[in-house]
Amino acid sequence: MFPPSGLRSAHRNPTRRGGRMAEVSAEARIQAPAAKVWAQLTDFASHGSWNATHTSYPAGGPEPLEEGATFAENMKLMGFPAEVTWTVEELETERVLAIRGKGPMSVTVGTRYSLTPAGGATDVRIDGEFTGAAVSLMAGKLKDSATAALNESLRKLGGLVT
Repeated sequence: MFPPSGLRSAHRNPTRRGGRMAEVSAEARIQAPAAKVWAQLTDFASHGSWNATHTSYPAGGPEPLEEGATFAENMKLMGFPAEVTWTVEELETERVLAIRGKGPMSVTVGTRYSLTPAGGATDVRIDGEFTGAAVSLMAGKLKDSATAALNESLRKLGGLVT
């Protein structure tokens, strides 16, 4: 089960592609039904209020939100600004939102939000993945920074819906 804070995180150390991948994850039990969490998660205009890496969507979020939709996001990670062009890869209402994008220095970024109803609460897990040659140069720092951002995002998301 979850620790008292409701937050858990894990670092993985894959060696795929010569170690040029960093994977991170965090999860929390949010004391709100999945429909309410999903509504906040998919309200792209509100991402600045909870997503710790989000800066802006230059042309707005994906409209309509569907598999194959694309959108651009300005982000900040490890103190550096970056623009990522995302594609929605998987979408299951109130359960899964998975996006994959291209960032600077040929880095590919993947983010998967998974929601699991737990009575009147919702277990929310965010998995992040970074691949590319540049990742191997900064994998440790990237994992630490990204994990901290995921945990902060979950805390803020929970605060908005409870």
